[in-house]
This record gives sequence, C-alpha cells and structure tokens, in this order.
Amino acid sequence: MAKQERAVRTRNTLIESAAELFDRDGYDVASLSTISARAGVSSGALHFHFTSKAALADAVGQAAAQRLEGITRQEADCALQMLIDATHALVRNLDQDVVLRAGFGLNDSLEHVRAVVGLRAKWQEWVEGAFARAEGECALAPGPSARDAATVVVAVTAGLEILGRQDAWWLSRAPLTRFWGLLLPTLAESSCLDSLVASGTKSKVPGAT
Repeated sequence: MAKQERAVRTRNTLIESAAELFDRDGYDVASLSTISARAGVSSGALHFHFTSKAALADAVGQAAAQRLEGITRQEADCALQMLIDATHALVRNLDQDVVLRAGFGLNDSLEHVRAVVGLRAKWQEWVEGAFARAEGECALAPGPSARDAATVVVAVTAGLEILGRQDAWWLSRAPLTRFWGLLLPTLAESSCLDSLVASGTKSKVPGAT
C-alpha cells in the first residue's frame, strides 16, 4: 500500500510540475528532463508513469477536466445564479490553479494531445445546458435566445482566460462582475432580476473563502 501511495504521489507531482512548465513556457519548450527535475524525480521514474510528453500533457488535461467538473457540479434553485457562480469559480480557479490553467492552454495545442482535453468544448456544453435550464425556468427575458446568451458568456470567459495570462486583474472578481451587471438587465426576466447577484453568491462558489 505504501508503495502504491508513493507512486500516486509521484504521478501527481509530475502532473503538477508539467502543468507549471506548460503554463509558463508552453508545451513545445517544456522538456521531460526539466519536468522531472522540477518534480524532484528521476527520468526513469517519469518514463515509468508517462511514455511521452504527449502522454504527460494528456494527463494534465485529464486532471484539468476533473477540476472543471468540480466547478460545474454545483446545484442551485436558480439556473442563472448557478451560472453566475460557476463563471466566477472558473475565473478564480484559472488564476489560482495552474493545472486548470495549463489544461485550457493545452486546448490550443490539441495536435500534441488527445482530443479528450477539449476543456473549452466541455465548458461551452455546460453553459449551454445552464441557459437551457434557465429558459425552462422562464428566467430569461423575451428577446435574447439561450444559445446566443451562451455564446456571449463562453466568449467572455475565454477572453478573460487569455487576458489573465498577461494581467492577473482580468482574473479578479471585478471584470466578471461588471460583465454580469451589464448583461443581466437585458438577459434576465424582470421578476427574478433583483434576486441575482452579479458578483456571485459566495456560499455557492466552490473554494470561496
């Protein structure tokens, strides 16, 4: 059992170290030798767990997908508030979680990894589902379609992800709160507008402090 636990720790350390270097230097620049050195393990130990850099990148993508699933696994009585909270959780974790951030970065290098990494597609699918639920709750104002609203939200969160790589302010609560503050009066049905919190419902945002 102790040997298995050490193997799991080593594998997780390699994934974390690879994510840090993929995020900092890019997939093409990061080398297996640098990753193993950063993780404090031998080259042989790295190759025991991962046969290639592509296999290691795929493991980073898989780990990032699990983190994204955690962000989107929340429940709420109101689909729109659930969506607002999830966008704040995503943006905050893109700032704080290098594995999640690297996974989204690898999404731009899919020729190197298996298509399962496609985090943006997973996120878009979830956002579209949330808006479909909001439409079913009659929480959307007449006019904007659920699909169009989903497109806007996905585009904005993708933009914040990219901008945040250069300036961490874009991954703070303020830009996303301003976005929701502008969108909600047009998007939300008037009877539920006053109950929505553009800055996110703190108690419902995973990992909030």
